[in-house]
Amino acid sequence: MVDGARARGAWLPGVASVLRSAAACIAWAALSFLGGCATAPYTVDDGRKLDETLLQNIRAYGQGERSLRPAIARSAALRDAQCDKQWELPFSVASSAAWKVDERVAWVRALGVDERLTVIAATAQSPLQVGERLVAVAGVKQERDAEAMLAELAKQRDAGKPFGVRTSAGKQARVLPFQVCRGYARLAPPNTPALQDYHWLLNFHPLEINQAALTDDEALWLVLWTQGLSEEGGARMKTYHYGVKIVGTLYNLATLASGLRGAAVAAEAAVKAAQSAAASLASEVLKQQLIEQAKSFAMERFREAAVDAATRLSRATVVSSMQQAAVNRGSLGGVSRIAATVFDRADAWAFARMASLHANPLAGFMLHQKLAEAGLANNAFVFDAERLNALNKVASAKGLEDSVVAVLKGVRPDALDAEIGAMPLASARSAFSYDDGAAGPANPFANGLVAALLGMPGEGGAKP
Repeated sequence: MVDGARARGAWLPGVASVLRSAAACIAWAALSFLGGCATAPYTVDDGRKLDETLLQNIRAYGQGERSLRPAIARSAALRDAQCDKQWELPFSVASSAAWKVDERVAWVRALGVDERLTVIAATAQSPLQVGERLVAVAGVKQERDAEAMLAELAKQRDAGKPFGVRTSAGKQARVLPFQVCRGYARLAPPNTPALQDYHWLLNFHPLEINQAALTDDEALWLVLWTQGLSEEGGARMKTYHYGVKIVGTLYNLATLASGLRGAAVAAEAAVKAAQSAAASLASEVLKQQLIEQAKSFAMERFREAAVDAATRLSRATVVSSMQQAAVNRGSLGGVSRIAATVFDRADAWAFARMASLHANPLAGFMLHQKLAEAGLANNAFVFDAERLNALNKVASAKGLEDSVVAVLKGVRPDALDAEIGAMPLASARSAFSYDDGAAGPANPFANGLVAALLGMPGEGGAKP
């Protein structure tokens, strides 16, 4: 009996220890659920119910970055002596810092991104791979301050010299920035997926372009087109609005991570300002007119040849998309509105350089067709009739006219132009003017998101 009592006495402290551990685990789980892992050093996915649309947008953002980063590196092979230059990195990063609790969990679930700078896309030559987290840049260790880390990363990038980084796993890596033609190609933040803003320094493209499942050449077209817009339209855009000093502003951080909370908040405000300005230019009646005319066009073609219905419906969708592209282009405001006057020049600039990079020069036509058939026309890559005919002339001069017709599913650009002309639509604004502003001077986004970012300090309060 004595030995049994002694055994129980030795056993009881062990039970108590286990119970204390279990209680601690339960308490940690409860706190995590209620506060986004309040007791954990960084946010983890606790399985909570999240906004599915936000999750999809974050995934689309990551997918787009994985398409664009290799294309940006590929464009470096141009070594164009005539274009203005900028520096890029062989990887892109994101951080969930400053987002709300549910949003931080969404970043973890969708892309594996927490508060630290997390690599979400990388080139084949990148010393860092997707999923690695930066805790030090060039000896600066501020892993809990994503904005400060981004600022240091931007500083090192723009110096154009090799620098060291360290990951959360203790890996030391040497990063070598590379030089490309000016014009950052970036994606809209996940909270504003439809954002588009065109500026000689930085373009934001809407997330809908990812629905086209970009090929390598189509991603390269997007990058070259963005650079071409800067080269062909930079002087004209500067005449309309010349930017302020950019060092230390939110713009600098947005060139590295457009999903950064500060840039995302600014994007929300810019979108609201643009929507307000556009309300008097392109009403819901105009949109409905477009839809009804597209339906009428499709029904007419159905009556003409029911056997060929699928092909004709696809063609009707393309025609409708091209009209919407014209509306989209005409409805842009601020600096983007001036940029829109040289979209066709950017097309020609990119076309001329695709072949020199051993890429398919018809990739722009291919991307146009894919997006147009899907009815995704609120971006810069679905051609309106004017741009399609202009680029077709460039392609024809290279002996590619028949190839263009093949990409367009047997339709000649001049035939599409005639069909679009048979579906009249007041495309919001008929002429461009340097004097057109999107809103009054009280609106900081009157000239667009990028122009506003140039004058905005980061959330940490850094001044330009």
